[in-house]
Amino acid sequence: MKSNHWLLTVALTFIALQVKADAWIRINQLGYLPQAVKVAVFMSEEPADIQEYALVDAFTGQTVRTFTSTKATGKMGLMKSTYRLNFSDFNQPGTYYLKAGKAVSPNFPINNHVYNGTADFLLNYMRQQRCGYNPFLKDSCHVHDGYILYHPTKTGQQIDVRGGWHDATDYLQYTTTSANTIYQMMFAYQENPESFGDFYDAAGLPGANGVPDIVDEIKWGLDWLNRMNPAPGELYNQIADDRDHAGMRLPNKDEVDYGYGPGKGRPVYFCSGEPQVRGQFMNATTGVASTAGKFASCFALGARLLKDFYPEFAAEIGAKADAAYQEGVKKPGACQTASVKSPYIYEEDNWVDDMELGAMELFKSTGDLKYLEQAVEYGRREPVTPWMGADSARHYQWYPFMNMGHYHLATVNNDRLSKEFIRNMRAGIVRTYEKAVESPFMHGIPYTWCSNNLTTAMLTQCRLYRETTGDETYKEMEAAMLDWLFGCNPWGTSMIVELPLYGDYPSQPHSSLLNAGVGNTTGGVVDGPVYRTIFESLRGVNMTGIPGTPGQDYERFQPDLMVYHDAIHDYSTNEPTMDGTACLTYYLSAMQKDGMKQAGIQGDKNVYVNGGIIRTDPSKKQITLVFTAADKADGADAIISTLKKHGIKGGFFFTGEFYELYPDVVKRLRKEGHLVGSHSYGHLLYMPWENRDSLLVTREEFEQDMLKSYEVLRKAGIEYKDVPVYIPPYEYYNKEIAAWAKNMGIQVINYTPGTMTNADYTTPDMGQKYRSSKFIYDKVMEVEKKEGLNGHLILIHFGTDDRRTDKFYNGYLNKMIKTLKRKGYTFVPVLEAVGM
Repeated sequence: MKSNHWLLTVALTFIALQVKADAWIRINQLGYLPQAVKVAVFMSEEPADIQEYALVDAFTGQTVRTFTSTKATGKMGLMKSTYRLNFSDFNQPGTYYLKAGKAVSPNFPINNHVYNGTADFLLNYMRQQRCGYNPFLKDSCHVHDGYILYHPTKTGQQIDVRGGWHDATDYLQYTTTSANTIYQMMFAYQENPESFGDFYDAAGLPGANGVPDIVDEIKWGLDWLNRMNPAPGELYNQIADDRDHAGMRLPNKDEVDYGYGPGKGRPVYFCSGEPQVRGQFMNATTGVASTAGKFASCFALGARLLKDFYPEFAAEIGAKADAAYQEGVKKPGACQTASVKSPYIYEEDNWVDDMELGAMELFKSTGDLKYLEQAVEYGRREPVTPWMGADSARHYQWYPFMNMGHYHLATVNNDRLSKEFIRNMRAGIVRTYEKAVESPFMHGIPYTWCSNNLTTAMLTQCRLYRETTGDETYKEMEAAMLDWLFGCNPWGTSMIVELPLYGDYPSQPHSSLLNAGVGNTTGGVVDGPVYRTIFESLRGVNMTGIPGTPGQDYERFQPDLMVYHDAIHDYSTNEPTMDGTACLTYYLSAMQKDGMKQAGIQGDKNVYVNGGIIRTDPSKKQITLVFTAADKADGADAIISTLKKHGIKGGFFFTGEFYELYPDVVKRLRKEGHLVGSHSYGHLLYMPWENRDSLLVTREEFEQDMLKSYEVLRKAGIEYKDVPVYIPPYEYYNKEIAAWAKNMGIQVINYTPGTMTNADYTTPDMGQKYRSSKFIYDKVMEVEKKEGLNGHLILIHFGTDDRRTDKFYNGYLNKMIKTLKRKGYTFVPVLEAVGM
């Protein structure tokens, strides 16, 4: 107990230091893969001479490694000293924090699972952004869209262009950003299909439908894009315009009147290839190719990707790809968006990159060399995306922010062409790297609007270049850009809403959902920092927060050059965008795949609820037996002998009190080769039974209890790294509990609902709640017959109240195992079943 008090005192001291200190250590809050670049950044308001730093085990308080390889990186804003702290050569899984000078970092895990589920998590925001039927609001919006503008013969006619996604907090919809969104998600799935799960249906509502969720989202986008190209040569670029900016309101309450009646339809802008209205100005449209190329690449790749899911639809859009591409050939130039009242538009200037990508995807679909030749011609006209290495750019002037066509040309089976376009990719990276080495955070991105989108684009380019060439020269910069998005930045905040939920993330994104109090923009990537000059020139931005909560201006941490604010009315730095969010799906899915490769597993097929695993791979005819106990062990003999008889290794999860009461039972279980883990220390009730979304414990109380639990395990000879899963007390948790556990390197698991084996604790005096052992056994068999038990985690209590004389472990456990074995099920140990 003395040791426990010491750990708590140390932890509280560290927390106090972080609040009061004038020095900080910024980390990737999500954590690190064992075989990955790991660099934190120390920064101090006072001059500091950091010669060494320590990596400390968060569970034991012991220093596991001292490093002396500090790199001074100079001043930054109010920070008089900064250092890069590289601990990449440490690769032992666990949970740690860093100490340097008087600064202490937050805890962070190192394991193979830190990126699991992160790419799927981003799709929460994509579903929120759906136009037409919106699954988040469970209501429809903009069902009258829309009325054609700028078409030579159809202006004023109505056209069905329902669907797609809202661009950001406003409800405008652009082919420019939507097509790039679709393409990036398709590329992510094409490259890393094993990283995506199936937890939602095609409408975006909870429930698997046999189609990966990212494919559902791709199909939703392609349906809309198909409507925006109703006939050959008829391409549309935009729905609505800046008259949309009429204050924050929910999309299903949008009553803006564009001249067709309040909420009765919005304008749809035809790709005329000529300048279109921009209030007192005209936009600088010079052609159609930037939009046509995007249609072509999406239709060609979409046809290949969806043919196994939606063959008829795939054939329909595949047949449209070349026709869209030919519109770009006929009308070269950029197709900009239009506005009526304000000066803000997407000022896309370049277009050869879009035609290059369209040609490459058509080449891949047809094998026709003419498309390859045309792709090369277009690609040579813009060897490097112009923003790379630049200090300024107009809004979305060079878009998409990464030229995917260059990557495809760099990987063709032609050595000369491959080398040429590898050089082009490298040139963009080098220009960024030359700026990055001047930054403590190795961040060489220009802080124009949507700088996080540029970061994500450069991340993608660096990885694809590294995989194509094997050249790891820029690997540290690549890692630094990823870490930037998850908190290794001047402000110490993630740039993705609620990822990680246990960390610091945008709590006040510019969002009508948050403004209306109906939810947050979960999974959305916010714009990111902008140059001070940009921020100070914008209309309507301010630090006002949501009602009752001030906005966070981060004044103490703002560098001289740029600013970032977590305030609902700063639309320049804190507004999520769907294209930025979608573009990150590739990199996070690739990181998850890296983790699976390092762990030696094929994929994460577990079923999660609120961050906890409640079922293992549903495709496998396997069952895992788990047992919990707080203070009773009357089932020990029967359970241990039954499992031994059948050659089954179970998972046993006990409270601290159990370990102290029954040390011999624990030893016996370990000797038999069973997994023995934590069920918490004090068997706390985390949430009220009537309200799972609230909490009865603080994070500090939760972590203190878990530290005590794992110290008891350590005394029993069990290291926390050997038991990285736990079953919460009362088998009751929510997403906050699961997130807090994940930050400690621990994965919540729980029983699979339905079989009611967890009711084996009930007693006859409970009346209608009582479940006899026969009832439980029959229920198991009923579920098995109706839907199967593949991947089920079946929970049995290790001991029950004396008032229950009908013990499930006496007879029925053996009977259940025998019957299920006869039906072809295998019983798999916990860690093997969950892939840890």
